[in-house]
Amino acid sequence: MRIVTQRMAENMGQGIVIDNQPGAAGLIGAERVAKAAPDGYTIGGFNDSIMTMLPNLHAKLSWDILKDFEPVSLVATVEWGLVTSNDSPYRSAADLIAAAKANPGKINYGSGGNGSPQHVAMELFASAAGIALTHVPYKGATQAAVGVAAGEVPIAFQGLATVSGLAKGGKLRLIAVTTPRRLPQFAEVPTMSESGLTGFEFNSWATIVAPAGTPKEIVARLNAEIVNALAVPDVREKLIAQGLTPRG
Repeated sequence: MRIVTQRMAENMGQGIVIDNQPGAAGLIGAERVAKAAPDGYTIGGFNDSIMTMLPNLHAKLSWDILKDFEPVSLVATVEWGLVTSNDSPYRSAADLIAAAKANPGKINYGSGGNGSPQHVAMELFASAAGIALTHVPYKGATQAAVGVAAGEVPIAFQGLATVSGLAKGGKLRLIAVTTPRRLPQFAEVPTMSESGLTGFEFNSWATIVAPAGTPKEIVARLNAEIVNALAVPDVREKLIAQGLTPRG
C-alpha cells in the first residue's frame, strides 16, 4: 500500500499518513475505518481477511462488511509462500510435511492472528498435506514474520510483500510459493506442486475502502488516483518485486 499511496500523495499534492493498526487480524483497523467520518480523509487498506474471512469466523462484529464500507479500488493480488527460519531443518515443503507426519502437533507455526490469512493458509496446507501443526498467533503479519526470522517459530505462510525483504536479505528462507508457476523475482523457489503438494495454491488481495456514506465524487477521485498510481511503471515494478500483482 505504501508504494501506491506515496505516488497518490505526489499526484494529489496531499500528504497521506499510513497509520498501521495491528491486532486481531485486522478487526481493530476495520472498526476505526467504519467509525470514521465519511469525508475521504480516512480510508482503509484492507486484505481479504477483513472482507471475507473475519465476517465468517466471528458471530458478531462491531461493523458490517456490506453496510459500513464503500469499495474504492482493488489494488493488487498478493502472492504467498512458505517461509522457515534459517536454523530450521526444513529445506523444502516436503521436508516439513515429512517431519510433521513423524511428529503430529509438535511443530509450531506463526500467523498474524486467529482468522488471519496466514492462519487460514497454513490450516489449508495442513489439511491438504494430512498433517497437524500447532498455531502460535502474533499481533500481526509483520510480527509473525519477524518471529520466524528470530527463530521463535520455525515456519509460517506469508504474503511475499511482507517477507520479500527478509528473504532477499537472508533473514529467513522462502522454501515454496503457492502460485501456479514460479515467480520471476523468486525464480529459484519451487511451487507447492513442484514440492509434492500438487494443485495447492493460495493468494490474497489488497483493496482500499472508504467509510459508508462517503460522497460518490470523492470515491471516484480516490479510485482515479489509485488507477493512475498503478499505471506508473516504477510503481508496478516495485510492487511486482515484492510479490504483488498490480490490479486497479
